[in-house]
This record gives sequence, structure tokens and C-alpha cells, in this order.
Amino acid sequence: MPDAITLLKEDHRKLEGLFKDFQDAKGNGAKKKLAEQICAEIIVHSQIEEEIFYPACEGKVEEADLKEAYVEHDAAKVLVAEIAHGGPDDEYYDGKVKVLQEEMEHHIKEEEGWLHGIFSQAKRHGVDMDAVGEQLKKRRSELMAKIDKDGLPKVKLTTMDDVKV
Repeated sequence: MPDAITLLKEDHRKLEGLFKDFQDAKGNGAKKKLAEQICAEIIVHSQIEEEIFYPACEGKVEEADLKEAYVEHDAAKVLVAEIAHGGPDDEYYDGKVKVLQEEMEHHIKEEEGWLHGIFSQAKRHGVDMDAVGEQLKKRRSELMAKIDKDGLPKVKLTTMDDVKV
């Protein structure tokens, strides 16, 4: 059974591959399918980190680093919601996927950074990566099965267009 860090890094590599595939995709159908896969992966990855991994890191990882990770997830979720409910014919669709990619690349560096990254801190300070890995794998399977059955979660979008003085 892979440990928590191995599982989360596998998610990161998968996302990087999906973003590359999106950049190379031709045709709206291919782009839409890849964008939905990216959204599903980010939804599930964020949820398992927030439910299991980050709580296991509390008191062992710098609090500011964990808070930043939650904020990065929140920013990604806004774009995920817009991408999931949009389509390749939307004027800013490709731009939103690109910005999401950039946000995720930054987030991955923050987690995987040597010595000061969240993963390194957690491992160095005694988080039981095997036990956490088992929980992550189980929960990931449950969440992916739910998305496979029900599709991407429906989110009510609120845009900055609604916020005016």
C-alpha cells in the first residue's frame, strides 16, 4: 500500500498530465472531456487533503503553510466550478483552465518542496504516512465512485459581476 505522500504525488503527476493533454487537445469535445477530468481530480484531491491529510498534519506542519494550502484550494474551487459549468465555446474557457493549471503548479510546489514543503514537514515530524495513506486511498475511491455515478457536483456560481458598488 503506497503511503500518503506517494498517493498525493501520484495525483499531482496525473493532474500535470491532464493539463498537458488539455493544452494539446484539438476540438471542443476533447477539451470538455479533459477539463471535466481535471475538475474531478481537483475536487477529489482537495477533499481528501482537507478531510484527512491536512488534519493529520496539524501541530506538525507550520500552521501558516496549512492555512495557505486551504486558501489555494478555495481559489482552485472557484475556477473548477466555472470550468465545470462552462464549455469550450465560452470566451474565457481556455484561459480559466490555464490559470487553474498555474495555481495547481504553485500549490504542488508548496506541498512537494524539499525541506520546507508540507509533505517534507509532515514526514519529518512524525505523521503516520502509512495509516493516512490507507485513509486517503479509501476515501478517494469513494469520492471518485460518487462522481462516476452522479457526475461533477453542482455548484451555485457567484461571479464578481454580482458584486458592484
